[in-house]
Amino acid sequence: MGRGRAKAKQVKVARQLKYNSGNTDLDRLKSELGVNDSGEDSYDELAEKYADYAEDYGTEDRKDGTSG
Repeated sequence: MGRGRAKAKQVKVARQLKYNSGNTDLDRLKSELGVNDSGEDSYDELAEKYADYAEDYGTEDRKDGTSG
């Protein structure tokens, strides 16, 4: 008998997500996820970090016939 309330709650939440998703606070989401705002610096850091992998794997042809 308790399934009716649970289903109604799920339907309510689903409708809220479907119709009211335009008010997302992206700055708050960034802070919750711990994303830093310096996008260019972080790209350079990642490029340096994985440069060895690019040298090892980037120039050879792959098994599926593509290169890259």
